[in-house]
Formats: sequence, C-alpha cells, structure tokens
Amino acid sequence: MASADESTYGLVIGGTEGPAAGGDGPVLDPATNQPVARVARASADDARHALEVADRAFRESGWAGDDGTKRAKALRKLAARLDADLERFARLETRNMGKPLRESRIDIGFVVQTLEYVAGLADKVEGTTVPVPGNRLDYTLREPLGVTVHIAPWNYPLLLAMRSVAPALAAGNAVVLKPASLTPLTAVALGRLAADAGIPAGILNVVPGPGGEVGRALVDDPRCASVSFTGSVEAGRQVAEIAARRIIPTTLELGGKSPALVFPDADIDRAVRGVLWGIFGNAGQMCWAASRLLVHESVRADFLGKLQRSAEALKLGAGVDDGVEMGPVVSADQAEKVLGYVAAARADGGTVVTGGRRAEEPRLRAGNFVLPTIVDGVPVDSRAVREEIFGPVLAVAGFSETDEAVRLANATRYGLLAAVYTRDLATAHTVARRLEAGMVTVNEAPITFPQTPFGGCKESGLGFEQGIRVVEAYTRQKNVLVNLGAAKKRA
Repeated sequence: MASADESTYGLVIGGTEGPAAGGDGPVLDPATNQPVARVARASADDARHALEVADRAFRESGWAGDDGTKRAKALRKLAARLDADLERFARLETRNMGKPLRESRIDIGFVVQTLEYVAGLADKVEGTTVPVPGNRLDYTLREPLGVTVHIAPWNYPLLLAMRSVAPALAAGNAVVLKPASLTPLTAVALGRLAADAGIPAGILNVVPGPGGEVGRALVDDPRCASVSFTGSVEAGRQVAEIAARRIIPTTLELGGKSPALVFPDADIDRAVRGVLWGIFGNAGQMCWAASRLLVHESVRADFLGKLQRSAEALKLGAGVDDGVEMGPVVSADQAEKVLGYVAAARADGGTVVTGGRRAEEPRLRAGNFVLPTIVDGVPVDSRAVREEIFGPVLAVAGFSETDEAVRLANATRYGLLAAVYTRDLATAHTVARRLEAGMVTVNEAPITFPQTPFGGCKESGLGFEQGIRVVEAYTRQKNVLVNLGAAKKRA
C-alpha cells in the first residue's frame, strides 16, 4: 500500500487502496491555495461497494466475536503506530486544513489517546442479569450493530472522525468512514495503517467523496446499521431524515453559538487567555467556539482592551511556519462567508474593535487569512449573533446582573458549550446548572478529554460521544429470558 506522504490518495476498501469510479481531484493548502495532493472522489457506486465489503467482513472476519481482547490489542497497536508517526500526520493535517502545527500535534495526540482509552473498553462490553419472578434466569447481551457509517467534518479531520470510529470498532462493528471532501488526507493515511495494526480487511474502510452523493448513498443503504454525523445543522437534518425513514440509530454533533460569561470577580488575565483561545483557536472553525462574549459592564472596558491587544498580537501564517498562532480558514469560500457576517454585524450597528478584513501582508495574500475579529455592541437579533459563523469573529455584549447573563447566554437555538469565568464557586455551579448547554467549562478555554462526554442540546445535536459509555452507542441490547422450571408431566 502507498505511503502517507505520497501525493495521490485513493479509496481504502477491503484493506487495499485504489482509485474511485468518480476519478480524483486536487485538495488545496489553505495558506497558499495551491494543490497538496490528489484524492479519489468516490461515487455512490463506490459507497455501495464499501458497504458490501464491510458487511461481508463483519459477518466473516471474526472481528465481531466475543473476544474483545483481540479488538483491544488491535486498537492499541493502531494507537502505537499513529503515535510513532505523529509528526508526519500532524504536518499532513496542517497542510490540508491550515491550522498551526502546534494545534495539529495536539489533535493527533488526542486521536492516540482516544484509541488507547477506547481500547480499554473493548473487552468490557457487558450485559447484566435481571431479577424476575419465579424459577427463571433473565440476562441482557450487548451485540455490535453491523456496519456503521461515519461522516466527518473538515475542521478537525482525523480527531472528529476517530471520536466515533474508535468506539464503533471497539464494539465489534465494521466501519465505513467518509471524510470531508476538503480535508480527507489523514483519514486515508490512517486507513493505510489498519491492516498493519491487525484490523481485518474490510473492517475499516475510507471513502472520500462529495457528501451529497456519497453520504446519502451510505446512509440510505440497508446495510448501514447506524450513522454518526458531525457538521452543519442543515446537513445534519438531511442525514436525520434519511436515518429516520430507515429507523437506525443516529448520533448528530452539529453547530454551536457558544457563550463565554465573564463575571466581575473573574481573573481577567486568565479569562482573556481563555476567550482568546475559545474563538481564535483553529481560526474559529470549531463547533464549540466561544463566539459570543458576555462580559459584566464593570469590567467590560478593561477586558476588551486586553483582549484586543492580545488578538492583534497573534501571529498569522502558514501552519507549518514557526511561531504561527492562527492559520487561514479552510477555503476561499469560507473566508468570504466569514467576512459576510462581519459586514452584517456592521450593518446592524456593531462596532468592529479589531480585524474585520483579510490579512494584507504580502506573504499572506495568496491564502485564506481573515484577521482575528472582535465586534462590540452587536444586537441580539443580528445574524452575526444568531448564526454560526465558523470563523475568527467574536460578538461582544455586556450584562449587569446574573439573570441577564443567563438569559442572553440561553437566547440561541444552539446548546453545545458555555464557558464561565468567576472566582466564586457558588456562581460557577449555580450558573452552570442554569445554562442550556451540553458542556460547561469554568475558568478554562473549551477543553475535552476522551473520558468526558461530548454533546449538546437543542439544535446542537443528538446523543453524546466520548466517555465510558460511548461503546454502548454502537451496540444493541438483547434480552434473554430462560424458564428454569421442570417440565410438567403429561396426563
């Protein structure tokens, strides 16, 4: 199989890599808009072929058997292979997606940790015994679903893919992964490692291609037993509609418009660092980006001044360059979309404190660089406050009372994350309980670990990923009732 640093990437189906029926096309470096590789573009027929191969492997390879220790060993070996190759994978991620190399190293490290954590759960997929009346034995079994489909986004290409792929494999399923068309390189590269790690051919398949064709073909096929999707609300709704018709389990991790609440007693310097990372990390291209800042009026001026200076000091550049703190957004189209939201915020009466335009340095002009942007005083009904921007744009509003802060924080159709900055434990815990969000961080930038559940409420999605029960999401429960009484004698 080809090595991951070559310039052509195919479909990984049944343990081999090959071309797609739909041909191939270039993927671009967002820092230069120059091609970095050519990648196969799967068709609906390719998708159906991958499902056929995965279904056969699920039934015949033995991967779904009772011995979870074999799956655990293979997942640990895959983690070790990836860890040994972490730097190359991080550079590949950065070239394809644009984020600073420091962030890509963290991302690939998180994938390694996820594989290691989930490997520890592979031999602990357990049933229970249930007390029932009479001379009976009742127990439950946890069985793998079959072929699971995973549709991954472009902002954390490998991390968000493996967050669902790893537990599905641990549970004994066969997997078909469709990475985002913009950023498929590390997913294909990881697929190349599967056989070497001891994962049977056909158990982990990777089919890059357009979501409208390939994603639909995968989810609408009777061999798809469940789907995990990370992406926009609009696309997630389409996936959910198809899955609902087929009545299959669905996990959706969708958008966010997360608030960061800064109370007057907060450690201001610490809060500035947290808010800065929460919106400008990965150039703001995060579902859980803290894109709305709610700051107490008594500290608003001081906080904004420090935040502005910190934002303007961020070093922009190609992610592979030394010292870069923020890279480009993923595509030219995404840059235009982000700047459109800034224009809307201005038109609605917001004041651009800093940024709000493309970077003008000669070394950055060829790429998709948008300056870190802070807009103050944006009305709550502005598109820039209501809709997910997915770029380095922070909308700022003030508050005077805790009730007002909570009301503003919850005034959104999303409910993924909220961040609270305060020194007061009562405020931290009370406000955390009142916030309509699946996750709350206190005095820290958005952060997660493989062992902590990740998910939201409202239009931010359905279900959770990560955590100790994540493998159960890729199993079905079977109840067995045995009557142990002696058979009655016939007259």
